[in-house]
Amino acid sequence: MAARSAPSIAEAVAGAEMVVLCVGNDDDVRGVVAQILPALAAGGVIVDHTTTSATVAREMATAAGTVGCGFVDAPVSGGQAGAVSGQLTIMCGGDAAAYARVEPVLAVYAKAIRLMGPTGAGQLTKMCNQIAIAGVIQGVAEALHFAKRAGLPTDDVLAAISKGAAQSWQMENRWATMAQGKFDFGFAVDWMRKDLGIALAEAKVNGARLEATALIDGFYEEVQAMGGHRWDTSSLVARLEP
Repeated sequence: MAARSAPSIAEAVAGAEMVVLCVGNDDDVRGVVAQILPALAAGGVIVDHTTTSATVAREMATAAGTVGCGFVDAPVSGGQAGAVSGQLTIMCGGDAAAYARVEPVLAVYAKAIRLMGPTGAGQLTKMCNQIAIAGVIQGVAEALHFAKRAGLPTDDVLAAISKGAAQSWQMENRWATMAQGKFDFGFAVDWMRKDLGIALAEAKVNGARLEATALIDGFYEEVQAMGGHRWDTSSLVARLEP
């Protein structure tokens, strides 16, 4: 008996009232949505967890609207661990009615969900998230590097500063592995550069000054040149160490 070929995307979602997707980049979203829309049930909703530009989110919402369907841009934060444990944070943009329909489903795997505004607002909020994370990681990397150069015991430094104003998720969850030079896990540098590129491009449109973000994006480029394309984002410290 001949093996059956895998169903196409359209076949897999035929008649669905809600489709959730998470792919790679803007063009991936465009391609997948183009296949989903003809097969979606009338009045169906697409939820996109991909981190993309706000522009493509608006394009997809317009395309969905022309066939009577909804589109919610819903990028996430929390990484693989958050997804596995159902503890993601989801930032949504779109029509309030479409959001209300999908929120109960998203609540199954998220600890926090918020409608940030119209289409694209979810993606803009994710840009804020990545801007903030990049700055925090660079600060932790420099603090760790300084502690080593000063001859301080890094575990003790963490214990001393992680309970005060310097506390952050990155410090508490990445300091130890950064000190050990372990980066073979987590959110990849290539993905962070994609995300920061989206934020920097948006800043050119809205006039935001992202000087530190642009600088740190350049640091990540150095990490890529070291072979760290798939290293965790905490590998910023690697460029500081001999």
